Amino acid sequence: MSRMVGTVSMGIRAPIIHSGDNLVDIVPAAIEEAIKEGSIIPRDRDIVAVTESIVARAQNNYASVDDIATDVREKLGGGTVGVIFPIYSRNRFAICLRGIAKGCSKVVLMLNYPSDEVGNALLDFDMLDEKGINPYSDVLTLEKYRELFGNTKHVFTGVDYIEYYSDLVRSCGAEVEIVFANDPRVILNYTKDVINCDIHTRVRTKRLLKAAGANRVFGLDDIMTAPINGSGYNENYGLLGSNKSTEDKVKLFPRDCQPIVDAIQARMLEITGKHIEVMIYGDGAFKDPVGKIWELADPVVSPAYTAGLEGTPSELKLKYLADNNFASLSGKELQDAIKGEILKKSSDLVGNMASQGTTPRRFTDLIGSLCDLTSGSGDKGTPIIYIQGYFDNYTAE
Repeated sequence: MSRMVGTVSMGIRAPIIHSGDNLVDIVPAAIEEAIKEGSIIPRDRDIVAVTESIVARAQNNYASVDDIATDVREKLGGGTVGVIFPIYSRNRFAICLRGIAKGCSKVVLMLNYPSDEVGNALLDFDMLDEKGINPYSDVLTLEKYRELFGNTKHVFTGVDYIEYYSDLVRSCGAEVEIVFANDPRVILNYTKDVINCDIHTRVRTKRLLKAAGANRVFGLDDIMTAPINGSGYNENYGLLGSNKSTEDKVKLFPRDCQPIVDAIQARMLEITGKHIEVMIYGDGAFKDPVGKIWELADPVVSPAYTAGLEGTPSELKLKYLADNNFASLSGKELQDAIKGEILKKSSDLVGNMASQGTTPRRFTDLIGSLCDLTSGSGDKGTPIIYIQGYFDNYTAE
């Protein structure tokens, strides 16, 4: 008889992680406790996922406002700096902006509108249409923006990010000027030294700025790529993927992650005798239907994973088979026919009508989203996720 339960995602409670803690010991130990209490019966191809947050905490991968300021001053000269396309987030960007502001004399802050890169909205398209504004070409000063739209607040946080970011820059001793535009080259009318803060479009933005005659161009991924006075750093992503830790410090995205997942996998094999895949995950790649916010503010969903998580699913749509290929069958005869079709399926189903609607996204992006939703971002206390049955299909016994 086929197993009645398919994919299961479980949050595993763990101790509060501190700097210097050894996750290669802590993560398997937490899972071993869950096995002992009967919550888990390990199987081959189970998945252990660890949130990036505790990896960075264990690595003590932090940077202070002053560290960021030092790096910004050294790289951009300490004068007027254009800061373009930040996301509207106190958690993600506020402390970074404080460091940038302390590292220069003036910030020309150029904001996307009607929303930032990940969907945090200052206003909506209906408001633009009403006022006859084209966001793809129109450049707005702060005065013009306020005249047209007044004081707009974020739908979830209730924060006026224009005011919030402006006050934050001034509190760090720098001047601030606000501009609204979606063409990165507009900033060159104000300054030739630029920090672009976009995440997923950063390569294109840098290319456009350099081709248009910018002097110095750095992305957030170029700030804090090496230690400053013994600070943390990330050589690949810099400040991208960072989160607020305190009012004066950010936790950076973790580094050197591959040895960690490989070592946890080896330890799980010792404990369970099973081949278990391991990954580190950050933000899931999903979009909120109410706020229209795309969750992925990290540079990648998974910075490291074991080899068995490479690739994309190759799946058939069961309802398509039932409604088309086997429309005349029912009951056990239909079940057996569908199982037979699954067992003989090709590993490459591109163009196969029976696979339509099964978008072949990467395993790590799909699993990372599942993990992020399971662990949440608040007080669940489950920074480790244990997944079973993810690679099963309708034929699994």
